[in-house]
Amino acid sequence: MESPDAAESPPPQGHGDTDHGWRFFREFGFLTLMALVIAIVIKTFLIQAFFIPSGSMEPTLMPNDRILVNRLAYRFGHIERGDIIVFADPTPTPQDRGIVGTVLHWLGEGIGVVRPADDDFIKRVIALPGETWEIRDGVTYIDGRKLDEPYVNQADLDTRSFGPETVPDGMLFVMGDNRNHSGDSRFPPPAGLGYIPIDRVIGQAFVTIWPPSRAAWLH
Repeated sequence: MESPDAAESPPPQGHGDTDHGWRFFREFGFLTLMALVIAIVIKTFLIQAFFIPSGSMEPTLMPNDRILVNRLAYRFGHIERGDIIVFADPTPTPQDRGIVGTVLHWLGEGIGVVRPADDDFIKRVIALPGETWEIRDGVTYIDGRKLDEPYVNQADLDTRSFGPETVPDGMLFVMGDNRNHSGDSRFPPPAGLGYIPIDRVIGQAFVTIWPPSRAAWLH
């Protein structure tokens, strides 16, 4: 038989609360980790948000606009004339972080706490590989045919002439919509960007999401 003291002893306290607390933190940590992984996957492979820092694409895009870029657009389709594309710096600065540093930088960039290794740019595709472009008094011609460009900034028209030149294989000729204020493929570095390697294209900009007054699909 149990002694009276044993029968009256209260059950141990605190273990259940401790287990519950640890279970909460484990579940919270797992959910946080999964959210970070999903965010990195979406940003790396699907949709990425970008900030517009300059007026080179006015009036289509204004400084401080936020846009979304479809990173899958050209995995299943082709780049077309008139597309608004985001691309990494075509003349990047060499980086030597080592394997561990590269992985940590990639993770930090994926969750938005580290600046990308290379600057990103946004321009409009004007000529494709093998095409000959020319600008006469501000009017663009592709393979001798005048290009209709309703997106160009009509309030500040650029009337300069450039070319003709043929776009090399694997390259794109891009320009900003605000031609008088765009360092683009018309100018070699460092004044501009020169031709853009297709493998530096990140994706296609398809919508403005901020500010709300300017939210719209991009064309």
